[in-house]
Amino acid sequence: MIRTTRLDNGITVVTETMPHVASVTAGFWVGTGSRDEEPALAGASHFLEHLLFKGSPTRTAEEIAEAVDAVGGDMNAFTTKELTAFYVRVLGESLELGLDILSDVMWNPAFRPEEVEAERQVILEEILMHSDEPSDLVHDRLLEAMYSGHPLGRDVLGDEESIEAMDAGAIGGFHAHHYRPANIVVAMAGAVEHERALEMIDAGFTGRPGGAAPARVAPTEAALPVSVTNRPTEQAHVVVGFPTPGRHDPDRFALSVLDHVLGGGLSSRLFQEIRERRGLAYSVYSYRSTFEDTGLLAFYAGTAPGRAREVLDRMMGELEKMAESGATERELAVAKGHMRGETALSLEDSAARMSRVARSQLLHGEVLEVEDVVARVEAVSLEDVARVAKATLTQTPVLAVVGPFGPDTFAAPRVA
Repeated sequence: MIRTTRLDNGITVVTETMPHVASVTAGFWVGTGSRDEEPALAGASHFLEHLLFKGSPTRTAEEIAEAVDAVGGDMNAFTTKELTAFYVRVLGESLELGLDILSDVMWNPAFRPEEVEAERQVILEEILMHSDEPSDLVHDRLLEAMYSGHPLGRDVLGDEESIEAMDAGAIGGFHAHHYRPANIVVAMAGAVEHERALEMIDAGFTGRPGGAAPARVAPTEAALPVSVTNRPTEQAHVVVGFPTPGRHDPDRFALSVLDHVLGGGLSSRLFQEIRERRGLAYSVYSYRSTFEDTGLLAFYAGTAPGRAREVLDRMMGELEKMAESGATERELAVAKGHMRGETALSLEDSAARMSRVARSQLLHGEVLEVEDVVARVEAVSLEDVARVAKATLTQTPVLAVVGPFGPDTFAAPRVA
């Protein structure tokens, strides 16, 4: 059972009780991510993700880790373009401890100077590590080209210049502005009672009331059609992206079906054509990224540098076929079956359910029951898939490549 309550202090609390599980996962989800940072504070959300677990004035990082370990729990966090999440998974009997720790670090982070400096070095190492992973870097280059001049095109980690310049005062100011009740969803799933959860969240609140979701401006600058990053790699990494509407668009379920048909599984067109029939790549897939006011549908393959152009040609050929003719009845049935099964399998533990209800509430303002999600997928028709395929895949794509290539090696791809 899913229940949602907005507390008097402004925090939205959503819970899903799972009667037959012993664990509970609780998370604080903040509606601020890297797109909400000024250039001088690029990477501040991720920096905060690191620093909050360093403790409060009354708890050290070591004390927090020991307390969670002592009850068999685990604690973690992550940052994206539009949100930052902190969560703990414990036995139901230890929920009060878990929420007390989360509330303490959320509302009263210490920002000790020596810990800020230590985490600065950790993040600088993380930036270097990330740039050494070409299969990750190519997706960053795609976003950078597609959202040229916009915060969505920046790396969530920030850059060396911004991280080195950011001091505790600037980070604390960012926290004070964004980590306010009206911009936070607290979600729990598992062995939890809604009314008791409300009491614990209310009792743990020691921050300032009010606040608001960040004001955002949609990208307006034209995308860069091609981005080539030279790296002496053994494999070329190729990704093609097409713009799509934002996450509230009613066609998002049809786009999810299209994504699966083209590159979402072993039976997808790109996997079968590029890997199974041609043996041109080991890894080939598609994915969707959706934001508040825009999105993209992207297609990736990793291949030998000498085969990169052939892989790109084969990929664009499959996308052109889809734009012209749409999906088949069998492809539609397989995609729907996969999405039904994937949805069901993803709900087998408290962490996955907490993430679902939190993300839905924070990003969409509501939590659909699983049955409603499945019904919307089932309602997608062949005509819907054909319509979104034509609308999406006939737009001007963006190409990003990482590998041993010069800047003029690739021309902008086209779909007829």
